[in-house]
Amino acid sequence: MNLNNKIFHSVLNTENGEVSEETIFKYFQDGKIIWAEYSGGSIIRGFLIGFVNENNTLEFSYQHINRENKIRVGECSSISKINTQGKIVFYETWKWTNGDCSSGTSVIEEV
Repeated sequence: MNLNNKIFHSVLNTENGEVSEETIFKYFQDGKIIWAEYSGGSIIRGFLIGFVNENNTLEFSYQHINRENKIRVGECSSISKINTQGKIVFYETWKWTNGDCSSGTSVIEEV
């Protein structure tokens, strides 16, 4: 799996998340290291950085500034699957590490 220059959008998120269907992620990859920029919806600008495990799961931390001018920070683990159209789909389990420190799940899909 190579994520370099792949674009994803959110298709599902729990209510306590800030990512929405308007949020777009642009991923980059160098070896096992991945990073992405994201924005849209309630997010002005966000970044994530992490790595790809041997089983093609992702582990990363993320941070963004939302439309309320608050910085939000968290951690995420993603399991990758390939859908029937041959696109990558990530099933994510995440946790805020600031604010209410709640957790949730989301799904993002390659555009």
